[in-house]
Amino acid sequence: MNVLHVCASPRPTEESVSKQLAIAFFTKLAELNPDVDVTNVDLYHNPPPFLSYDAYRAMWQPVVDPTYKVTDAEKKASAYSAAQCQLFKDADVLVLTMPMWNCGVPAIMKAWLDQVMAPGQIFTYGPEGVKPEHALRKVILLISSGAVFKENAPDDALTIQIKAAMEYIGVTDIVTAWADGQDPVMHSDCTLRKSMAIEAAQEVAEEVATMTL
Repeated sequence: MNVLHVCASPRPTEESVSKQLAIAFFTKLAELNPDVDVTNVDLYHNPPPFLSYDAYRAMWQPVVDPTYKVTDAEKKASAYSAAQCQLFKDADVLVLTMPMWNCGVPAIMKAWLDQVMAPGQIFTYGPEGVKPEHALRKVILLISSGAVFKENAPDDALTIQIKAAMEYIGVTDIVTAWADGQDPVMHSDCTLRKSMAIEAAQEVAEEVATMTL
């Protein structure tokens, strides 16, 4: 089993609750299934560029015009996208670790999504609609937030955006372990909430460890 882990937290682990969830998840996963192959992408160590005009053309112009030949400049501009798309296509499970910022994903995670949601790589696109071109089976969100959010809260743009993007390419098995209420000024039970989220992350790891591919 191949697991792609993409992390979008700039904080060190001792300060990052989302990273602590990831440690709990991957420690349990390795304990239960040592044969799992994990690829880590730290977006703050290997930041994605914003999608440029040349990279956009490299992705979409061949969809508009199948005879279009991608230029050398466009190939260069889309090199990051091509590399990340290959990691995505090789993965059976995708783990996204991040804090919620301003009710949504960190900008650096959005930039990564823009690079990997690429036609001709992750999916094909035509009059018949979208056809997935990947092996991804499951997406796991390991999230922290200062505020408390109820399920399907209208101000939760993070899970809405990720689910919409993944469902667009045919991935509907999306699981979340969420440490909300991590603002200690507003929530005196933040430590308990983190402990509960860590337990949830470990339970998700148990599910992944026994996945059949």
